[in-house]
Amino acid sequence: MQTTVIKPQKKWFDIDLKGLWRYRDLYYMYIRRDIVTQYKQTILGPLWYVIQPLFTTIMYMFVFGGLAGISTDGAPQPLFYMAGIVLWGYFSQCFTVSSDVFGTNANVFGKVYFPRLVVPLSGITSNLLKMLIQLGMFIIIYIYYVITLPAGTLQVNASIILFPVLIFLIAMHGMSWGLIISSMTTKYRDMKFLIQFGIQLFMYATPVIYPLSAAPEKYRDIIALNPLTPIFEAFKYSCLGCGTLDWGGLLYSTIFMCITLFLSVLVFSRTERNFMDTV
Repeated sequence: MQTTVIKPQKKWFDIDLKGLWRYRDLYYMYIRRDIVTQYKQTILGPLWYVIQPLFTTIMYMFVFGGLAGISTDGAPQPLFYMAGIVLWGYFSQCFTVSSDVFGTNANVFGKVYFPRLVVPLSGITSNLLKMLIQLGMFIIIYIYYVITLPAGTLQVNASIILFPVLIFLIAMHGMSWGLIISSMTTKYRDMKFLIQFGIQLFMYATPVIYPLSAAPEKYRDIIALNPLTPIFEAFKYSCLGCGTLDWGGLLYSTIFMCITLFLSVLVFSRTERNFMDTV
């Protein structure tokens, strides 16, 4: 005997957050899938997690440090650029996996129900593991410079304890912005190409390859409005001694994240109910 369950139409604030816990096994399965399949049938496998940021650091040292002569506030160039690359890479990956949730999972979403937020959440978690591997390489290079440079040149500040908070902020910024874009691109596909180009340009509006102090004074206030700016500055300040620790900026970034995360979950939840008609 078949049972049909009829439920009232969902409202804007009807978000199945409890379902995330009920489907936690699916969450773990998605994490394992992301890690195992990304570099499956490759020769170097997980070594690509290390090779990519390492080669990018070398390129930045040659182009921005050598040819352009951009200041690193006295910090060794490999450490300065890698610190920015590790954080930006994680933000970019969180944004990417969240910005195309509906497009890449349309076949699954159209066949079975589960809380759709499981997919972007599992994506930012699997990318966190990759980021930690890259952070390990950063620590190895950091130790090398601590040994070879004069004593006291590099000092870890007490603010390093903020690192988990900074990573959480980056993940939530990337996911919330990505969810909003994902909800928009279900109907307007060409926006996806514009966003991909825009996120690359956005890196130059974030102090990844330069300290905020090196930015032209007339643009400094505009760059400071970027909610990612105080996060990158705080991380470089805590481990390299350059940059600034702006508590007001971190508060601004946190408030900005909370607002965009709330709005993105609402829009995402609304879009998932009828996205199959447009995907």
